[in-house]
Amino acid sequence: MVSDGQVVVKFGNILAKHCLDQRCSTELLRATEHTQSISSQLGIVARVKAVTGESKASSELLLSNVQNLIQAVQHVLRAAEVACVKGLGQPSADPEEEEVAAFCQQWRKNLTQHRAKEALNSNRDELGLRKTQGAKAEPTLMSLVQEQPPRSRNIPKLPNPRKGPTVMDRHL
Repeated sequence: MVSDGQVVVKFGNILAKHCLDQRCSTELLRATEHTQSISSQLGIVARVKAVTGESKASSELLLSNVQNLIQAVQHVLRAAEVACVKGLGQPSADPEEEEVAAFCQQWRKNLTQHRAKEALNSNRDELGLRKTQGAKAEPTLMSLVQEQPPRSRNIPKLPNPRKGPTVMDRHL
C-alpha cells in the first residue's frame, strides 16, 4: 500500500507539472503532498506494528491509516481528472511523463465519448432535465486505473530505461 501511494504521488506530481491551469496544479500538488505524508506515516506505523506484534490499538491505527491513504489517493485522482479536463501541456521526452500523458489522454477520450453518447441518447423528463435512472456513470480515472492489463487500456507500453517501477506499472 505504501509503495502504491508513492506511485500515485509521482503520477500527481507529473500531472501538476504539466497542468495548464495554475489553480488545478496547486490543488493537485496539495493533494499529492497530503498523500505523500499519509503514505509515509503508514509505512512507519506498519514497521512499528511489525516490531511490537499484535495489539488492538496498533491494528486500529494501521487500519485508520490505510483508510486515510485510500481517501487521499481518491482526492489525487479527482484533482487529476480536473487537471486533465482543464488541459495539459506537452510532456517532455521522459518516458514516464509520456506514459502518464497517454493514460490521461485515453481517459479524456473515454469521457468525451461517454458525454457524446449521453447527448445523443439523452432521456429528458417533462422539465427538460436528464433522467438519472438507466444513465451510465461517467468514466473516472479510478475506473481506468482499476481495469486489468495495460493493453486493455490502449496505452502504449513505452520502454523504460530506468530500473524499478514506473508510475503506470502498478495498479492503484
